[in-house]
Amino acid sequence: MKKKNAGWIVGVVAVAVAGAWYLNKGDTAHAGGPGGQGGPGGKNGMPPTTVNVVAPQRQDVGVELSANGTVTPVRTVDLHPQTTATIRKVHIREGQFVKEGQVLFSLDDRADRANVARAEAQVAQNRATLADLERQYKRSQELAAQNFLSQSAVDSLKSQVEASRALVQSNVAATRASQVSASYTTIRAPMSGRVGAIDIHPGALVQPTTSLTTITQLDPIDVSFNLPESSLGSVLAASRAGKVAVQASTGDAGARPVTGELKFVDNAVDATAGTIRVKAQFANPDASLWPGQYVTTKVTVQTIRDAVVIPQNAIITSTNGTFVYVVGEGMEAKQVKVARLHGFGEYAAVTGLLGTEKVITEGKQNLRPGGKVKQAGAPGAKSQPTALAKKDEKA
Repeated sequence: MKKKNAGWIVGVVAVAVAGAWYLNKGDTAHAGGPGGQGGPGGKNGMPPTTVNVVAPQRQDVGVELSANGTVTPVRTVDLHPQTTATIRKVHIREGQFVKEGQVLFSLDDRADRANVARAEAQVAQNRATLADLERQYKRSQELAAQNFLSQSAVDSLKSQVEASRALVQSNVAATRASQVSASYTTIRAPMSGRVGAIDIHPGALVQPTTSLTTITQLDPIDVSFNLPESSLGSVLAASRAGKVAVQASTGDAGARPVTGELKFVDNAVDATAGTIRVKAQFANPDASLWPGQYVTTKVTVQTIRDAVVIPQNAIITSTNGTFVYVVGEGMEAKQVKVARLHGFGEYAAVTGLLGTEKVITEGKQNLRPGGKVKQAGAPGAKSQPTALAKKDEKA
């Protein structure tokens, strides 16, 4: 009886082993069927990964430094009278644009004109006296030559002539001083610019401490901003190489950025903030930049010629380095190591690519080197940046 049961058990085990062998053979045959090692389209039975690809572009890329800046006038003049007098006439309006030399204010000049007239009359009197002495001196020389006058008398007249000439010169200088004082009663624009507020009116008594108005030069105009200390080397190198272009934008809707030139780099770094102060100058004929206005500046310190440009969201950063996936032969994913030269917006200039590859931008999170891929949509379809790309862009 025991031998019969043992034989039955052996038969059941043999049937089970045979069934398992049959099932395993069927799966292996299915795995080795059309489509590759992993069944239709991929390894280990996985279908191809759907990806979006772009073609790299070759272009010149400017390396830019961005900073917030403040518009500052090249010159601002606070006008004060140089004498105490009353305002006779105001020739300008608040906010008016004036040209250099234009009359702005007229002061009461009656006393000054009288002083000038008196000085001129004194000069005329001195010149008449000098002319009389010169005639006497000339006559004395003729008499002395005929021995009708002593030489001492001639010398005395000569001294009087020289003293009279010196007196004329002194009074001429005094007249000029009076004319200068009289000119203070006419206040002219020292430069071209825009007039500020005017709180002085005709009849008001003004003194040298009284502020009449201000004039601000608007064209050209400066923009002052700070750059990180780490950017000092690149800024100085760009300055030594030639003119450094700077763009400024106000952020107003429809306003176009204006382009200027770097003019000033401070002689010391702010040790507290770790920044360096710089200035750029802009032509401002239409007054698009206004003193005190906040603007966004971009300084182009270098231009990378014929750079390979790809979307930033195609770049993957891992412990093994920075790389991208490209579509290789047989529609397989291939890793290519790249180095980011410069990031700008959604794009970055890189090295490591020839520029003829098809770079994978979406779907790369499911890829492994050698994995099968399938292209979705147009080859140049633009995709949205991933969280990783945004992080890299900020970095």
